[in-house]
Amino acid sequence: MKFLRENKILMKSIIVLAIPAIIENILQFFIGVVDMYYVGGLGKEAVSGVGISNLIMNIYLSFFIAIGVGTTAIVSRYIGEGDRDSAKKSIVQSLITTSIIGIIFGVISFIFAYPILGITGAEESVLILGKKYFSIVAGPVIFLSLIMVASAALRATGDTLTPMIAVIISNIINAVLDRILVLGVGNFKGMGIAGAALATSISRFLAAAIILVVLCRKFEIHKKFKVTIDKGVQKSLLKIGWPAATEKLVMRVGQIVYGALIIEIGTTSYAAHNIGGTIENLTYLPCLGFGIAAATLVGQKLGANKPDEAVKVGILSFIMATALMWSIALVFLIFPEKLAGIFSSDIEVIKTTADVLKIIAIFQPALSCSVVITSALQGAGDTKYPMLATLIGIWGVRVTGAAIFGVWLGMGLVGVWLSYALDISLRSVILMRRYIKKKWLNIEVNIKA
Repeated sequence: MKFLRENKILMKSIIVLAIPAIIENILQFFIGVVDMYYVGGLGKEAVSGVGISNLIMNIYLSFFIAIGVGTTAIVSRYIGEGDRDSAKKSIVQSLITTSIIGIIFGVISFIFAYPILGITGAEESVLILGKKYFSIVAGPVIFLSLIMVASAALRATGDTLTPMIAVIISNIINAVLDRILVLGVGNFKGMGIAGAALATSISRFLAAAIILVVLCRKFEIHKKFKVTIDKGVQKSLLKIGWPAATEKLVMRVGQIVYGALIIEIGTTSYAAHNIGGTIENLTYLPCLGFGIAAATLVGQKLGANKPDEAVKVGILSFIMATALMWSIALVFLIFPEKLAGIFSSDIEVIKTTADVLKIIAIFQPALSCSVVITSALQGAGDTKYPMLATLIGIWGVRVTGAAIFGVWLGMGLVGVWLSYALDISLRSVILMRRYIKKKWLNIEVNIKA
């Protein structure tokens, strides 16, 4: 308690950044909920078509998130130093890089939508519908890439409010367009799954426009803008970004294998797993908000040559995130069956989901540590260590444990989630040990050409 009382100013700074980021994350989650609500009325093939499209989109996101991590680490450090010119140069280079990657992914996705989705092994009826959705969502994926990176740049300056406002507007537009474009209105019969995709792309375009306008005004990027490659900044982005991209790819592939093991256990278990994961987001999304605050402030404090405060930021963010997550998790422990019953009327699914929710509640501190401390390290430019921790945790513990406990020992979904808990717990220990040793304080992220 004394530690918290002595650092009230830092805690206030964390909360000011975290709250808008938490709201933004929750609203991002609800965009997907609204889309699935309208697509769900089109049949299970349409739902599956959106599902396999999102599997591929998550891979694309890994690259955009990686550029965003590099942007946050570099720009926040420059902001802390008071060097706005170098911060502006870094932002411009990040936007150029993500635009190029977004265009390449978009063109490939639009032309080869069907064979790309075919990698998932889905049935032809699902692939046909999936192609309609994927080509419209992934074709203009540059909007999503710009949202990710431009938002990261704004957060690095301490502005988490603008991305939140952009997502609020995006949510409203998406919900209205979903109703019109999917189901139709008046003489317009609706476009079905293609309408849901178009609604998503339009809402992303508007969100990207809002964020970019604010970013350009803040740094006057639109004045004398030149599309030129700065090798020094690009080297910095690559140095920090590639481990972050690898970490996300390792996680995505691991989740696919992990999901396949659950499908092997049975339909009831797979349904309970998805319900449990959806409910878990109620704690995970707020945790991400504190992670964003930690990454931003760690970078800024290092740039301002205040290493002691940088260290405190990560610990304080972890403590506050854990307190919030535990308060929500208590509901999981007290009312697991009632929560599961919101999503299913199947008695067996409810019982299995309730068991999962109890496990989720117990490992909340470990989950908080893995998310917040990873973000704090990445804010300092230390992305290799979290990558290695994820590699060990996902493949050495989660996937292997799911196969052993869930399938071979016959523990079912409980065994699978126990392996998840072990993975998160091991990673939290590895990451916290790295953080406390403070070797990340000496990482250089600014390479000026």
